[in-house]
Amino acid sequence: MTDNAQAGPPPAASPESSAPAPATGVPYDAVVLAGGGARRLGGADKPGVQVGGRALLDRVLDACADAATTVVVADPRATVRPVRWAREEPPGAGPVAALDAGLRVSTAEYAVVLSADLPFLGADTVHRLLAALRDGDADGAMLTDDDGRDQPLVAAYRTASLRGALADLATEHTEQAKHTEHAEHAEPTEHRGLTGLPLRRLTAALRLTRLTDPLASFDCDTWEDIAHARARIREHGHVLNEWITAVKNELGIELDVDTRVLLDAARDVAHGVARPAAPLTTFLIGYAAAQGKGDAASIAEASAKVADLAIRWEAEHNGGGSAPDAG
Repeated sequence: MTDNAQAGPPPAASPESSAPAPATGVPYDAVVLAGGGARRLGGADKPGVQVGGRALLDRVLDACADAATTVVVADPRATVRPVRWAREEPPGAGPVAALDAGLRVSTAEYAVVLSADLPFLGADTVHRLLAALRDGDADGAMLTDDDGRDQPLVAAYRTASLRGALADLATEHTEQAKHTEHAEHAEPTEHRGLTGLPLRRLTAALRLTRLTDPLASFDCDTWEDIAHARARIREHGHVLNEWITAVKNELGIELDVDTRVLLDAARDVAHGVARPAAPLTTFLIGYAAAQGKGDAASIAEASAKVADLAIRWEAEHNGGGSAPDAG
């Protein structure tokens, strides 16, 4: 395993110091597995595939942005925010070995374990998993898909339980390899420890709470899945928020924008002044907010001023501001 604190652009503080407090009040680390071979995608760089203008890996990193530490198990690459890097030994040893490598960097009581191909995962789902784990006595809380199948890479676990299960599984697998190494169809000697094991062998040893969420658990294994995700994001009910998020990531902006305030101001300007004035005005609102504190309140204040100006402008145009008749 390698542990590298290298982070993708833009440069920022370390993950530990920059992460906001989790909304659930449950401190956690995130382990994201992003080093698979993507055979069903023809060996494409699946974590880097764009969905809604953002790489799949970046979408997952946004969903767990309030983790105390985020560990990505893969070769280092550019990412939307700072992360730490780890790698299973040997590379390509499978998801259980990758999870073990990532968990060795974690120090929190809870670990959220995610794959890097979840286009619809959001922070709300991560927090729901953590809340279910915190409020119960299970070893983990995982999502199931629409068909009721377990999704162990969309889950929250008690780190101590996960480490214990991994250690027991490594010992068991190594002993099995020793007992069969002289057999005719012996398992190769390198298939010891956690190499090549399926995740179901690990989760079978844990007490789990299951939550159903067909959308958040949707993962992209094929190009058909990618096409479906891209089409859904462009649906009317999703496209605006997706576009705003993509623009903020592209420009390196970390600001919660109330789009309704800006759209209302743009509507008032388009109606009361002229349509081409609307996009120019929203640019000026943003510039004015940046000249102030640069926060959401500054945007709201500038938007309110512009909306009031647009009303006065229209009233003047309609004669509402004309001088009174001479008596």
